[in-house]
Parts: sequence; structure tokens; C-alpha cells
Amino acid sequence: MKRLTTTLATIFIALLATAQTTIDKDERKKALEHLKKSQSDLIDLVNDLNAEQINFKQGEDSWSIAECMEHIAISEKNLIGMVQMSLKEESDPSKRGEVAMTDDQIIGLITSREQKVKTRKEFEPTNSFGDFDGTVRAFKERRESNIKFVKSTDADLRNHYMQFPFGLIDTYQGILFMSGHTQRHTDQIREIMNNDDFPG
Repeated sequence: MKRLTTTLATIFIALLATAQTTIDKDERKKALEHLKKSQSDLIDLVNDLNAEQINFKQGEDSWSIAECMEHIAISEKNLIGMVQMSLKEESDPSKRGEVAMTDDQIIGLITSREQKVKTRKEFEPTNSFGDFDGTVRAFKERRESNIKFVKSTDADLRNHYMQFPFGLIDTYQGILFMSGHTQRHTDQIREIMNNDDFPG
């Protein structure tokens, strides 16, 4: 009996060692809800804006709504690209202790408008989608693709990592960061629209 118990325990441990770790149901739901809400909040806000409104700038060094929207669409591709690149590496549970923040802290950090950060060159708007409608369409397509990925993936998102200036995060948090980034710039668009000189 003792030998059987030992054998079963050995098999169980081996199965655990070879099984792929994936996000649980609550984590998947949280990410999907955040992605869908940040998308709908943005699209609802920019719907029906005219050309004068989307090109209005608060100052010479400020972005217009059109530029904010393009930056969001570019980031949607670049950030998920960073997630996908990380997933090509071997998973490493030993790094879990190095993760800099909790999920909620990641969302709080990226959505806060208190600290302004200059974006990297590859994230800068350059009128790459032709016009505002093209930009909105590109964002929607990329976000829908990313939602589909989160719905279906069985990747080990908790044991693959991305290095950011503020520290190490896991790839699940990278997805939350991407969604929070949309929320951050949606709030920036609201600030533009609340400017006293914003066209009526």
C-alpha cells in the first residue's frame, strides 16, 4: 500500500511538472472585461467628432485627438507584439518573486494621468492609417484580435515576463497594461474635449 501511494504521488508530481500553467477563469474574465470596457469607452467618446474637433490641439507640443487615437492603435499592435515575443521564450516560474507590482497596481500606474511620460519613437503618431476613420478601424480590428487571443489562449501568461522601465511584469499584466494604456489616453482625450477652446 505504501509503495502504491508513493508511486501515485510520483506520477502526480510528474504531471504537475509537465502540465502547462494557464490563467484561471477569474483572471481571464478580468482581462476580457477590462479590454472590452476600455474599447467601448474610447469608441463612444470619439464617435461623431468632426474634423475640427479631432485636429484641435491645446498647445504646440500637445497631441490632437487624432494623434492620441493613432498612438493607441499603434500601441495596440506593439504591446501585444511584446507579449507574443515573450511567450516564445521558456517559461520561468523562478522569476515570479521579481515581478514588480500586483495586477491592480499595474492598472493604477498606467491609467494615472498625474505623471506624463514621453513615448518611444515607434509609438509616435505619423498619420500611418491615412485618416481618422482608418485609425479607428485599425484600433477596433487590433483590439478584437487581442480579445480573441485572451479568450482562447492556454499560454502560461504568469511565467513569461516583460521588462519595463518601472520593473518586471508578467505577460498577463502586459495585457492589462495594454488595456489600461487605452484608458489612459481616453482620459487624455476627455481632457482635450474639456478645454475651454475646444470647438463646439
